[in-house]
Amino acid sequence: MSNFGDLANPWVPGLPVYEPGRPVEEVARELGFGSADEIDKLASNENALGPSPRAVRAMQEQATQMHRYPDGGAYYLKRALAAKLDVEPGQILPTNGSNEALELLGHVFLNDSVEIVMADTAFVVYRLVAAAAQSGVVAVPMKDYTHDLDGMRAAISPDTRIVFVSNPNNPTGTAVGSDDVARFMDSVPDTAVICFDEAYVELLDEEDRPDTLQYVRDGRNVVVLRTFSKVYGLAGLRIGYAAAPEECMALLNRVRQPFNVNAMALAAAEAALEDEEHVERTRAMVREGLAGLADALDEAGIPYVPSVVNFMLVEVGAGRTVFGELQKRGVIVRPMDGYGLPKHVRVTVGTRKENERFVRELKAALA
Repeated sequence: MSNFGDLANPWVPGLPVYEPGRPVEEVARELGFGSADEIDKLASNENALGPSPRAVRAMQEQATQMHRYPDGGAYYLKRALAAKLDVEPGQILPTNGSNEALELLGHVFLNDSVEIVMADTAFVVYRLVAAAAQSGVVAVPMKDYTHDLDGMRAAISPDTRIVFVSNPNNPTGTAVGSDDVARFMDSVPDTAVICFDEAYVELLDEEDRPDTLQYVRDGRNVVVLRTFSKVYGLAGLRIGYAAAPEECMALLNRVRQPFNVNAMALAAAEAALEDEEHVERTRAMVREGLAGLADALDEAGIPYVPSVVNFMLVEVGAGRTVFGELQKRGVIVRPMDGYGLPKHVRVTVGTRKENERFVRELKAALA
């Protein structure tokens, strides 16, 4: 009889577990649908247009080289990113999704005598990273579903090691602007790392994006995280990156595993960076989808949080129950009770047909 639980670190069995979106094929089998094509998955904030076509071509070209190890230093992708972002290659670290960067930050900066500061309704993985390091969590209430940066600044103490700012924020779909970010950065002490998690930032028009990379160029205690999962449509490859001053990168590289990013992901990400046509098509689809969802929900009298990205937080009453009803009707959304929002579901902006089906089935589920 095994006794792994007795041998494990005592805090590990009590760690919370992240709830991922369910595969369409699994739901189809469970609920008796003829095929996965009968189900619309609007749960994981994926790009409804699919991956960047340039990235697909790069993957096809790379496929015959899968017997080779990837470039452990990500030489070409680092330089492509540095040129696009106006930073130095040594200030870039490609990672296995931006989640790996969060984990690396935890390894370097967190332990059982320090804490993180975050918004109370921000990306749940921040809590998981802190829990794995036995760090404390100071969760600052949001204002109107948006980060309260003044409140977060007030919560920073000598024990604070990382302040996580998810901007735009998952799961609320809201964002803080350049002036708020600048005022926040003017006042934060240099005793904590400020992590701007910008997984969705490319979905914003350029004039609406705070220039957080300026703090990297200036050598501040700032880490900026981004991903290729959203606007570039490469979620299945798990490819993201961190930008930070080189002193921070030296530390992150000490706890990074070798070959952390696979060769196909490296090639696809480099090609996707040049695919501005795909990026613009994605932004246009999201703008149209958000407007259409807002109009339909307004007409139906269903409350929601106005969003700036490719998902929307919708108030439905009993979120977990409505999630189940929608799933029976072939629409998968994400229940939000794990984020402390039991009355809400989060729906990804899909194609026009998918969005219209979501609203139609939501009305039926609520009825």
